[in-house]
Amino acid sequence: MPVSTRRIKRRFFSKGAFMSVAEVDLRDIKRTTVRGGVANLLGQAGSFSLRLGFMVAAARLLNPEDFGLLAMVTVFTAVLNLFATAGLSSATVQKATISQEEVSTLFWINILVGAALSLLCLLIAPLVVAFYHEPRLFWITVTMSLGFLFSAAGVQPLALLQRQLRYVALSGIEFFGQLTSLSIAVALAVAGYGYWALVAAAILLPAIMTASAWVAAAWAPGKPSWPEGIGSMLHFGGTLTLNGVVSYMSYSFDRFVLGRMWGASALGYYGVASQLIFTPAQTLNTAVGGVMFSALSRLQNDGVRFRNCFLKGYSLYVSMALPITIFAAVFAKDIFLVALGPKWTNSIIIFQLLAPAVLVLGIINPMAWLVFSTRRHVRSLKIALVIAVLVVAGCLAGLPYGPKGVAVGFSAAMVAWLLPHLIWCVRGTPVSTLDILRTASRPLFAAVVGVALAYLAASFVGSFQSRILDLLLACGVMGATYSGLMIAMGKDFYLDLVKSLMGRSATQYETGDLAPPLFTPVKLAHESE
Repeated sequence: MPVSTRRIKRRFFSKGAFMSVAEVDLRDIKRTTVRGGVANLLGQAGSFSLRLGFMVAAARLLNPEDFGLLAMVTVFTAVLNLFATAGLSSATVQKATISQEEVSTLFWINILVGAALSLLCLLIAPLVVAFYHEPRLFWITVTMSLGFLFSAAGVQPLALLQRQLRYVALSGIEFFGQLTSLSIAVALAVAGYGYWALVAAAILLPAIMTASAWVAAAWAPGKPSWPEGIGSMLHFGGTLTLNGVVSYMSYSFDRFVLGRMWGASALGYYGVASQLIFTPAQTLNTAVGGVMFSALSRLQNDGVRFRNCFLKGYSLYVSMALPITIFAAVFAKDIFLVALGPKWTNSIIIFQLLAPAVLVLGIINPMAWLVFSTRRHVRSLKIALVIAVLVVAGCLAGLPYGPKGVAVGFSAAMVAWLLPHLIWCVRGTPVSTLDILRTASRPLFAAVVGVALAYLAASFVGSFQSRILDLLLACGVMGATYSGLMIAMGKDFYLDLVKSLMGRSATQYETGDLAPPLFTPVKLAHESE
């Protein structure tokens, strides 16, 4: 008997034998994925707006040095935070079937890892102070250690919600966490607490999200055990964690060396520019990537449907990430002066010099969906190691020239790596390099044309004596041009997207538009066959 997509059943058994069956009918995987993606996109858009609003407020209330102090600490704590999940959230989502015993065991492993990381953070606090010669960093580091415990406790509840494609709940949790934590941080900044406002935002977010996830998931862990199959999940999660560590260290090396060689103020300017230019693409990747990873993991043994699903998700991602990056780079001066004020003028050129790297990342980031969903996590680790060498070399080459030199070195390394990355990632998969280049070329072309016309329109009309009105004019011309070109080049794609969102496709299971159930319940010992 088919199970309705409009409800999720949970079964509770005696002695903690709970099975998150999540009996979601995903025979129509297209519609389910699209709806989940739209819900996640809307949630991420709300969260991004909150983060952007907080940055605007904090930039006006705080000094570059305050941002630089937190950036010095997060260079270390963010590396440790990568171990808080131990890659086990992805393992929970990726596994075709999973039992209560497996989830409970993963939960207790996460807790042990989080406690160890919290203790390690306390131990390195004096080393952070010694490295930067900045005594204020001690108590910042000590306070940040709490975040590891909060994050570790929420890994499995959040993973179960993602596995169940409950993206409305996930988006609500993140939005509520952002709203609450950032509101408190703004209040602290207004009250004159300086960099402690930024610290509060960093540790309150995981605490609030974890508490909300426990309520939404309605799940309780059982006793730890070692069920069959846990070893392969730990191997998968461990490889993902190591991959994340290598990737983070390579992409954070620029801030690491800048803080050491050029001080907190230089790092503050660079850090704000980096955060503003990278955040939109990262937010979109989080929104679309979570849904795509879940869907592609179920389709990994069906090449045709896997390819179609990936390319549609990839097209949706690049059609948003690329135009935002190009527009922001061209109109960076207006954006900074309107949003952050004149004291951040030094960040404008850094922002623009980092834009090529962000464009490359906008094209290659979704390759992670492809690699991880097909369990090619070892390949991903090798790729991350190569990227690390290139990025470190680029940053070191530009370091003598300060923040601008580091930005140029970082961007040059990423541009040089674009094509090799694509070729390596798609090898042996149903997707080809030509598929990727064709899909990315349309939004790239439309974005360049749209931004060029927006720039010409702003120059032709002349200044309104208001940067806000200048930006609005440019946005309007860019939006109209880009939308028109994209619809003209891909009308069928967008019509299909709307149909999938609004109603069930009539296509049957065998045609490739439909998929088998996303979750295959594991029968417990006392259940009848």
